[in-house]
Amino acid sequence: MNTDFDVCIVGSGAGAGPVALTLAESGYSVVVLEKGPWFKEEDFYKDELASRRRDVYTPNLQDEQHVIEEPDGLGGWDCEPTSVSGWNFWRGCCVGGSSNFMSGFFFRMKPEDFRLLSTFGPIDGANLIDWPISYEDLEPYYTKVESIVGVSGSVVPHPLLEPRSTGNFPYPPTLEHPISGLFDTACRKLGLHPLPTPRAILSNSAMKRQSCGYSGWCGSYGCSTGAKGSSRAALLNPALETGRCEIRPHAKVYKLTTNAQGKVIAAEYYDRDGKQQRVDAKIFVVACQSIETARLLLCSTGTRHKNGLANNTGQVGKNLIFSAGGTGGGDLIYKKLGRTITESLKFQGLFLNRNLQDWYFIDNPVWGRMQKGGTIDFLLEHPGPIAKAIDLKWDDHGNLIWGKPLKQALKKHFTEMREFKYEIFCDWLPTDNCFVSLDTKVKDKWGTPVARVRVGYHPHDIKIGNYLAKKATYIMRTMGVRNVYSNISGSPPPNLAAGGCRFGNDPKNSVLDPDCRAHDVENLFVTDGSFMPTGGSIPYTWTIYANAFRVADKIVKQLGG
Repeated sequence: MNTDFDVCIVGSGAGAGPVALTLAESGYSVVVLEKGPWFKEEDFYKDELASRRRDVYTPNLQDEQHVIEEPDGLGGWDCEPTSVSGWNFWRGCCVGGSSNFMSGFFFRMKPEDFRLLSTFGPIDGANLIDWPISYEDLEPYYTKVESIVGVSGSVVPHPLLEPRSTGNFPYPPTLEHPISGLFDTACRKLGLHPLPTPRAILSNSAMKRQSCGYSGWCGSYGCSTGAKGSSRAALLNPALETGRCEIRPHAKVYKLTTNAQGKVIAAEYYDRDGKQQRVDAKIFVVACQSIETARLLLCSTGTRHKNGLANNTGQVGKNLIFSAGGTGGGDLIYKKLGRTITESLKFQGLFLNRNLQDWYFIDNPVWGRMQKGGTIDFLLEHPGPIAKAIDLKWDDHGNLIWGKPLKQALKKHFTEMREFKYEIFCDWLPTDNCFVSLDTKVKDKWGTPVARVRVGYHPHDIKIGNYLAKKATYIMRTMGVRNVYSNISGSPPPNLAAGGCRFGNDPKNSVLDPDCRAHDVENLFVTDGSFMPTGGSIPYTWTIYANAFRVADKIVKQLGG
C-alpha cells in the first residue's frame, strides 16, 4: 500500500521526540502532527503575564477545555467545565509540548518501582499491577537520554542509588546557589543524604545549543537559549536536519481512521484554516499527553473498534494517574541570618538543586510493613512577582487587601526574606475513580467532544504525603526557616499526568503490550506517559523519554530494521 509516510506521530512532546529522531535517523519518513503553533527560542521571552496569566502557550478555555469531576465530600462527584472554574489542564500546546516548560528535574525510577505490587503488596482499592518490563530493560535508554537530551549533574553514592551503566552524567552540574551548602550541612547533621538534583539543562554549550543563562525563570517558562532539554530543542530539531522528518503545526487530529481489519490507515485533522486534511502512514504513534491521548482514541471509533480505538476491553482512559504529594515551604528571614547568608540569598538565578530520597522506602512499624515513600525536592521561590502578589492579596484573616497594604506586603516579601520551598513526589495509586471519558455535551471549537476527567485519589496517597511533609518541615526548621507550612491534598497537578493507556501482558487490564503497541491494533503505538501503570515517586519526563527511545527501536524492527 502506498502511504504518505512510514510513520505518523500525533503530538510532539517527550513521547514523540525520541520516536521522530530514531525513525528519521534510521532512514524512515516521519510526519509529526502538532495541534499548537511552532515556537522557537526567540519566542520564549520571560513574560510572566504571557506564561502564567494569559493563553499564549496554551489554548483559550473558551475554545478548548475539559470537564472535571471532583469528590464532593459526600460520596458523590461535582462536575464543572474548566471554562467555568478556570482550572487549566493544558500544559504547553505547541511543538515540543510541555517539555518546553518543565523545570527539568530528572530522576530515574528505581528497580522496585517496576514491581510495586509484588514488592509492597496489594492495597485495597488500588488497581496495582507490576510493569511488564524491568529497570534493566530501561536502563540503557535512561543512559541514552543523558547524552542525547543532555542531563547535567553529579552522581553521589547513597544507599538508594539505582544501578547505572555509566559512572557519571555526561555534563557537569549547573551552577548552584550558595544556600545549597547550608542545606547540605543541616541534612548531614541529621544523618541524611542530601543529593544533587540532575537537570535536563545544559551547563555548557553542546549539540548546537547554548548553555543555561541562569535567569531564574525556568519552571513554567520556555528556554530562550535552548539549554533546556525539551523535545523540540533536543530531538525534533536534529530530526528535521535528517531531511526525513516533517512537522506540521496547527494540525488538530480529531480521529484515527481504521479499515475493515481494524488497522489504522489515516490520521484525520483540521489545519490552521479549519480545513479537513488526511495523512496516510504505515505506523501511527500517539503521544498527545495522557488525557488527550485517551480522548483521541475514544473518539476514533470504527467497524472493529465500536467503543473507541484500542478499547475493545474497555481499558482506554482507565487508571489515570497524577503525582501525589504536595508542596510546602517557609521564609528565610534576613535579619535572623548572618550577613554572608543574607547577601547570597538576595542573588537570583542559580539553582538550589537538592533533593532527599532517604524515605523513598518507609519502614515504619506502625504501618505493619514496608511502604513505598517518595522524593522531596527542595528549591528557592520562583522570582515572578505576579504569582506572589496573587498569594499575598489575602491577609492572615482571609481578607482581601489591595493598594498600599498590598504594596507593603510585596515590599516586605522581596526585601526582607526569601522563600525556601519543597515539592513532594509520591505514587498516585491507580483507582476506579480516576479516569478519562468523553463528555456528551461539551465540545471544542471544532465540534469534537472534550475529555471528561474524574480525579479521585486514594487515601493512601495522602498518608504518604503527610509523612514526607513532616520530614521536610523538620529539616526546614533545623535550617532556621520561619513560618513553615505544608499543603498536602488530593488535588491533581495537571502537569504531572500519566496512565490512561497502561501497558501490560493482559489485555483485560491494559491497553498496550510490553512494546507499547495496542493489544488489538498492530500498527498503533502510544509513547507518552499514558503507558505507565504506576509513576514512581519522581517527575515522569525522563522515564517517558527513555521508554519512547525503547519503543522507537521496536518500531524500527517492525518496519524492517
